[in-house]
Amino acid sequence: MEYRRRRERRVLGPGTSWLVPLVLLAAIVTVDFESGESFRIVSWIILVPSIAAAVCGVGPTITFALLSLVTYLAVDTAYPERYRAGTADFVLVALGGALAVIASVVRSRWERRGLHMRDIAETTRRTVLRPLPPNWAGLEHAGVYLAADVDARVGGDFYDIQPSPHGTRVLLGDVQGKGLGAVETAAALLGSFREAAYHEPDLVTVADRLEVRMCRHRGHSAALGRYDGDRFATALLLAFPADAPDTVELINFGHEPPLAVGPRGVRPLLGGGRLPIGFGDLTGDGAPGERAGPPVGRERLETDETLLMVTDGVTEARDRADAYYPLPREVARAVAEDPGRAAPRRLVRMVREGVLRHTHGRLGDDTTAFAVRRLPEPPPGRAPASTTGRPSPS
Repeated sequence: MEYRRRRERRVLGPGTSWLVPLVLLAAIVTVDFESGESFRIVSWIILVPSIAAAVCGVGPTITFALLSLVTYLAVDTAYPERYRAGTADFVLVALGGALAVIASVVRSRWERRGLHMRDIAETTRRTVLRPLPPNWAGLEHAGVYLAADVDARVGGDFYDIQPSPHGTRVLLGDVQGKGLGAVETAAALLGSFREAAYHEPDLVTVADRLEVRMCRHRGHSAALGRYDGDRFATALLLAFPADAPDTVELINFGHEPPLAVGPRGVRPLLGGGRLPIGFGDLTGDGAPGERAGPPVGRERLETDETLLMVTDGVTEARDRADAYYPLPREVARAVAEDPGRAAPRRLVRMVREGVLRHTHGRLGDDTTAFAVRRLPEPPPGRAPASTTGRPSPS
């Protein structure tokens, strides 16, 4: 429905764009009458349907093409016979109007196609990065995603929150490369995470399942004739245990460490380290039949601290002087000025605006910032609506 409304607005003509050719038509008629027989410009009416084709839809263009013909006849016949522009110019105006209508039809078709493709891209983005309910799984959260390809609006960055009987699990990652292959890989990893994070009690097992899924995905791509052997993903895998409200468990797959942001400043959480997802066969981490990967890192997280996670589109954003965006320094400065900026929504908005300002809007890579913070414990005998009872897979 939204796509249809946008399409109609673009095809029928947005807002008051019809005023442009109308004002031009009135100006030509006025100048032609004011200049008299010595300077006839009525033939310039051919410009009116051309302008309408550029700024209006098909309907208004047809209207202005016909209006131009009628106006031409009315103005030209108002002069004596010897001063009239004549039939040749009338044919020229008619031909110009016809060509303008054809151009408008072609432009409208391309706009429909472009809007349809953007709608598909938006649906794909919402499938990969599914909308998360507010205060989902006991976490206050906020995320921003900026695709380097503005027209595509989707890339290889991904994040998700999965409630489970074993606590809340969070995943943020960045697939190497761009295009459809990166999107497919992100979707495969997210699908595996959503199942494993719900069913597996051990976070290491969830990490191993992600590694196995990457291997299977690359094998499937190879069977289809698409070489994907070098594909990998950096990621952060977190768990918020239900029985340890001041603890976060973390496995880092070669990603930028998350930042704990709070009134006392900004500090990185290193957690348990692994190679990026897809390189587990080099160490045996997560490979079928091999030992489990390194143990999970456990970090203390205060109740007033927010975990900020970003992809390399943030940390590697450069300005015109080729200087990187100083994320920790900027976050620390902003929170020192206003501790309320540590709230997830304000924090990711600040990062987004900072990156766009630093790069002057020229993003070199997909850019994602995702922030989570534990919600306060509910009063005794009362549980939050999103986590009441046994969570269901989603």
